[in-house]
Amino acid sequence: MSPSSSPSAQVVWLHPEAPPKPAEGAPCNGCGLCCLAEPCPVGVLVSRRRTGACAALRWSDGEGRYLCGMVSDPGGVTGLRNPWLVRAIGAWARRSIAAGVGCDARLDAEMPPR
Repeated sequence: MSPSSSPSAQVVWLHPEAPPKPAEGAPCNGCGLCCLAEPCPVGVLVSRRRTGACAALRWSDGEGRYLCGMVSDPGGVTGLRNPWLVRAIGAWARRSIAAGVGCDARLDAEMPPR
């Protein structure tokens, strides 16, 4: 294959302590790979882009994993302070991203060559 016809690989940089990507259908463990590769529909609204890492993705040192900021801290992501609105947005985001349903990222994570 010539270089122009070879498939291109997307490179995303994960936090060094991020857990490995779970198998498709397994519970989300916060590896962050899907959100770093591209924003989901909620992330498109928040990030105002359809490619690249989601602006709502947050690393949690305490939990040692990535979190969706629209679920864990919607007020921090949006700047909104009204408590009932922030709770409603968080609930909407949880439902929209199917939080707790399982990994749906059809991505393969590979370590870079040394």
